[in-house]
Amino acid sequence: MKKRKVILITGGSSGIGYDAAQALARQGHCVYAAARRVERMEPLREEGVRPLRMDVTDEKAMQEAVDTILREEGRIDVLINNAGYGYFGAVESVSLEEARKQLEVNLFGLARLTQLVLPAMRAQGSGRIINTSSIAGKAVVLFGGWYNVSKFAVEALSDALRMEVKPQGIDVIKIQPGAVRTDWGGIAAKHLAESTEGTPYQDEGQRFAHTMDWFFKTKLPCPPARIVRAISRAVNSSHPRIRYRLGTFSKTGVFLHAILPARWWDALNRLGGKL
Repeated sequence: MKKRKVILITGGSSGIGYDAAQALARQGHCVYAAARRVERMEPLREEGVRPLRMDVTDEKAMQEAVDTILREEGRIDVLINNAGYGYFGAVESVSLEEARKQLEVNLFGLARLTQLVLPAMRAQGSGRIINTSSIAGKAVVLFGGWYNVSKFAVEALSDALRMEVKPQGIDVIKIQPGAVRTDWGGIAAKHLAESTEGTPYQDEGQRFAHTMDWFFKTKLPCPPARIVRAISRAVNSSHPRIRYRLGTFSKTGVFLHAILPARWWDALNRLGGKL
């Protein structure tokens, strides 16, 4: 029987976060799921999940969430930093305000919540930080600029943190999904179409957005259940991997990015803007 762990997961109102919270609760863990839209997590209460209203850009909300869990449970064994979103568009046409917002959610929110749970984990002599990254943190894609920046930063931060806290009994694990069959792709495509409209990138951006939207509606992206199983292994394994790379294009994409000349990789990306 698996040891019951106290888990905090962000981005719990939809997609992978929602499914992972449900799966971990069914395994007998004590799961707190955090998100801005707490009403969307109400069905999870039937599984034993405890919804928390939290915005990862709100310092007070994050501190209150951590304090609530420590007050009620006395410990936090696992933090799963899953909140994030993708705003696609040309580097020139995406406003710096939007770029900062994406970094606040995907990177700085993750970093601050990690800072808030580390003292408790260090005091108990154990803990596990699981960061949802992406192959977009290893291979740049057309019009993914600011999203790529955020995920490359998550990769670097996770690697640095892993070395720092390992002597304290704390593991840091990265989940690196490729394309996953969730609403993420359609939302990112919508952002791309909006951000390139009326700009010099409009024609290619609109075509690429159409290709993205079509692709994520097919059966080509992997089902979210595969990512949830990887998160479950990262939580439950006595010797978890440093990274779990899985999903459509997760391995082939990184491999091709590593071996192809840069011009070939660029040309391969541009195909999506010509379909």
